Amino acid sequence: MSMMTSFLPASLSGLSQAPIIKRLLSYKRMLEEEEGEEKWSEKAVKSLVKKLKKTGGLQELEKAITSNGATPTACVTIPRSLDGRLQVSHRKGLPHVIYCRLWRWPDLQNHHELKAIDSCQFAFNLKRDDVCINPYHYVRVETPVLPPVLVPTNIQHDMPPVLPPLSEDSLPDNVILPSNEPPQVFPETPPPAYHPGPVDDFSSNGGIDSPPGPSNISSVGSPISPTSCVSPGSVPPMSEPPPIEYQAVTYCEPAYWCSVRYYEMKNRVGEGFSASKPSLTIDGFTDPSSSDRFCLGLLSNIHRDPVIEQTRRHIVRGVRLFYVGGEVWAECLSESSIFVQSPNSNMRYGWHPATVCKIPPGCHMCVFNNRDFANQLAQSVNQGFEAVYQLTRMCTIRISFVKGWGVEYRRQTVTATPCWIEIHLNGPLQWLDKVLTQMGSPVAPVHSDS
Repeated sequence: MSMMTSFLPASLSGLSQAPIIKRLLSYKRMLEEEEGEEKWSEKAVKSLVKKLKKTGGLQELEKAITSNGATPTACVTIPRSLDGRLQVSHRKGLPHVIYCRLWRWPDLQNHHELKAIDSCQFAFNLKRDDVCINPYHYVRVETPVLPPVLVPTNIQHDMPPVLPPLSEDSLPDNVILPSNEPPQVFPETPPPAYHPGPVDDFSSNGGIDSPPGPSNISSVGSPISPTSCVSPGSVPPMSEPPPIEYQAVTYCEPAYWCSVRYYEMKNRVGEGFSASKPSLTIDGFTDPSSSDRFCLGLLSNIHRDPVIEQTRRHIVRGVRLFYVGGEVWAECLSESSIFVQSPNSNMRYGWHPATVCKIPPGCHMCVFNNRDFANQLAQSVNQGFEAVYQLTRMCTIRISFVKGWGVEYRRQTVTATPCWIEIHLNGPLQWLDKVLTQMGSPVAPVHSDS
């Protein structure tokens, strides 16, 4: 059979449905086949062909797939379901993710990794009655490259004699995940501690010159009036301060992007979990944990009371974390809400850093943004050692299951909730550590009586 017939609709070529399905399946891109994956892929294609025979679009879909997107094609749409998901056999997923994974990116994890092209009129995010599943109407979201933070190397930092304690949270405010309110947008202009050019623009000694200081300040800091009558030689000549040199500290992506610890009230339970894959599910089931799943049901605790036991039974599907495009997202998979405390996202929305946000079932929220953190880090460098050290709190996210805490709840601290997790973001923490190391160390050791 000539490949020329693959560009003709079935009604014109006289082809049955089976050849169309076989041709479409022949272009699928899959990783190592798991058990049952081949049959599921066939069912997914059959389901799509059935829908497209009613609405049209088979020709456009095949044209897009066979040309690898080289030929411009129109939207290929199917009706949007009530919850936006498509069920194929026993599995549910977002339709554009299913078919983008099938024909373009087999390692695709979730819809946060996709962005529609500008010409797509029925993109999934537009929430129209029909949704476009054309794999070549979506592009993969790329992780932005963060500019280096410039740390002064030849000035005396205002460092405390010992490491300062992290500021204690006040009684947290409570909010519900905003639906229509856009988050606060940070300016695109880099703060002063950013260097917009490549690192090669620095001088050979690793530094760049700073502008000279004001010329109307005396050596003791008193203003000198230009009209003052001063006899020659009564004021010592000013020495121009040496130029400030900077060291560029760059961000590096670690092998494990986050570490998760599980707590029941004040007690840490079990070993921590380190995530290497961009998608991590934390649930209440008892299957042995894998590289993309942390099951809390297996963990035992001799101090567990009936309230904790009851709460654990309601964790069920739990929460899914995504790390994509320099952002961390949390999606509530459970039938009960989750409660998130993220100082980074709170700043984006203009909330108090300690605010606890309720995420209802089926909803998701961006809980950390690398670019926002880069802005905060660059600005804090100019404010001294303690300001930088305080950003440690920005790199920690707390999530409680089922039970909330804060000013509107009976439980006022996270350690009063039955089941909760603490997420440490390794990339930002390591970047912060490198900046603090470059700034120096506290000069006095910590004693038992300090």
